[in-house]
Amino acid sequence: MPRGRPIRSEIRQNVIEILFFMKEGYGYEIYKAYIAIFPKVTMRSIYYHLKKGLALNEFKVSKVEREKGEYSWGGEAEKTYYGLGGNAKPIGNEKVKVYFEKKAK
Repeated sequence: MPRGRPIRSEIRQNVIEILFFMKEGYGYEIYKAYIAIFPKVTMRSIYYHLKKGLALNEFKVSKVEREKGEYSWGGEAEKTYYGLGGNAKPIGNEKVKVYFEKKAK
């Protein structure tokens, strides 16, 4: 067995399942779906796993959009949309499938 921490992560696998059904989404949108389906995690943890997944080619950046609005930090927000990368291996989690079927109705 190789030394160090294992690369596999349950949170990252759950994010892969969510993106499998969403096709693409930005960080906060993924976080909202995650906490509705799985045990609570922090938003910071979701962003960590998105960044780690980019490095492992489990996710890819689909597009980056700038959105104008009245925000506490200024007049513009940047949304990075993520999709599944080449190394993502979704297994088709039933809980995620049911959540997105209900949301579509």
